[in-house]
Amino acid sequence: MNETIFIGVAWPYANGHLHQGQMVGSFLPADVFARFHRQRGDRVLMVSGSDQHGTPVTVRAEQEGRTPQEVVDEYHQSFLRSLDWLGITMDLFTTTGTENHRNVVHEIFLRLRENGDIYKDTMVLPYCPKDERFLPDRYVEGTCPNCGYEEARGDECENCHHSMDAIDLIDARCKLCGTTPEPRESEHYFLRLSAYNERLKDWVSKQEHWRPYVSSFTLGFLNEGLKDRAITRDLEWGHPVPTDDMGPEKRIYVWFENVIGYLSAAKEWAQQQGDPEVWREFWQDPECRSYYFLGKDNIFFHTMSWPMSLMSYGDTDGKPMNLAYDVPANHFNNLGGRKASTSRNQAIWINDLIDRYDPDQLRYYLCATMPETSDSDFTWKDFVARNNNELVATWGNLVHRALTLTYRNFDGKVPEPGDLDERCERLLKDIEDGLTVVDEQIGLCHFRSGLSTALSLAQETNRFLDETAPWKALPDDRPSAARSLYTTICAINGLKIAFSPYLPFSTQRLHAYLGFDTPIADDGWRLVRPAPGQELREPQPLFVKLEPEVAEQEEVRLAS
Repeated sequence: MNETIFIGVAWPYANGHLHQGQMVGSFLPADVFARFHRQRGDRVLMVSGSDQHGTPVTVRAEQEGRTPQEVVDEYHQSFLRSLDWLGITMDLFTTTGTENHRNVVHEIFLRLRENGDIYKDTMVLPYCPKDERFLPDRYVEGTCPNCGYEEARGDECENCHHSMDAIDLIDARCKLCGTTPEPRESEHYFLRLSAYNERLKDWVSKQEHWRPYVSSFTLGFLNEGLKDRAITRDLEWGHPVPTDDMGPEKRIYVWFENVIGYLSAAKEWAQQQGDPEVWREFWQDPECRSYYFLGKDNIFFHTMSWPMSLMSYGDTDGKPMNLAYDVPANHFNNLGGRKASTSRNQAIWINDLIDRYDPDQLRYYLCATMPETSDSDFTWKDFVARNNNELVATWGNLVHRALTLTYRNFDGKVPEPGDLDERCERLLKDIEDGLTVVDEQIGLCHFRSGLSTALSLAQETNRFLDETAPWKALPDDRPSAARSLYTTICAINGLKIAFSPYLPFSTQRLHAYLGFDTPIADDGWRLVRPAPGQELREPQPLFVKLEPEVAEQEEVRLAS
């Protein structure tokens, strides 16, 4: 039975180019998951967009003497280019600056306020006497009161991931001018998270399929007890508060506003389909399963504050909103042990790789080292080694030698195998069983395991080809060679499906080499045995071997 799947991908701040950490943390696992479900014939809606109202955007704008909108416009286009190059199949990639998004944000704000889950209160905020303004969280840096890290931000410490208010920082300083801010009171709206603590704890406790880190992190907060948090700030950039009881300098704060983008994007997509109500099938049908892909520094907002908002919003008219079925947050993909960071200009930028690499090379490496259970480290030496030893030598070599040998010796057609012997049938049964295993692994968001299983099946097929040695049989025993190559081609056609969510470009080329004119998705998630006599296309190598010097050159480029 086909499923309905909603996929939300964390919204990157539009303050710099996309980097490898963002890709492996959210976009790439989401795309593998979406492609897998589409291959199975499931109905998928995957949305995300540029987060244009975050303070990282205004910080960059002030540093560069530009308007925030100019910064957003530049990097939104950069996002689109990088996502397209890497094959990220978004159904909609929009921005938080649309009128549609503002309307949905205002609707949810007013609904929660009407329910008593948003209320006014005063809070103490850092005020810069030199710049004569209140400082948003990202405008304040200092020492983390939790771990002592001296470059902590005012919203979260990058070292220990402790969330905080900027006023809590030790030896705080204004990010722009270095002045020590002074505490001043300001009136704001708050989200009544505390009222939903037990309801959230009950819901989270039942999610036994969540990654242990996500569950323990969330329950840690809930066992301690959630505190209400301000959802407005003294800003000039952002969506205005939809009430007339606050001054014009108040804006809805980004951490409350951006997650609403999942819903507003679904509504925008529905309008584009000519059916403005179709979004409900992904948000109010209890049979639909919702997945949110993000880095571990965003867990709080996706397992606590956003579900709380959905609970309040859906309670009003008796139409509950779907909460997350899973939140497969990834750890960090670091560089030399340090977190990739746009604001600190420390990352491998995707747009910088477009002219030098095949996208499947990067997709393979990031999926093979995906930080699902702990932080991973991106190194160019490892990138080159895995490309050469796994992608080229194992999978690419299997495809090229089997198809080339067949194309040259059997008139460019799939051979007639006769009756397959037990060894041939055993290999094809292993491929079929392996597809079932990969199906289960990707379905559980175990992406690294799914890729490892596919590679192991390719290794097994390589052993079969070596043992049956059709190149030796060709002069004297063509039927044996035909049987071996036919079986190998069938196995490759099944492996093509297992690899397709990870390596979409090369598997589509392989699909054509095997003589198929229909889209690869038409095969479904199963092994299809090509018909004997089916015409092949002349094969070309799927991947390119990289010289060791490439790693050295990239390390120099990274250091500079």
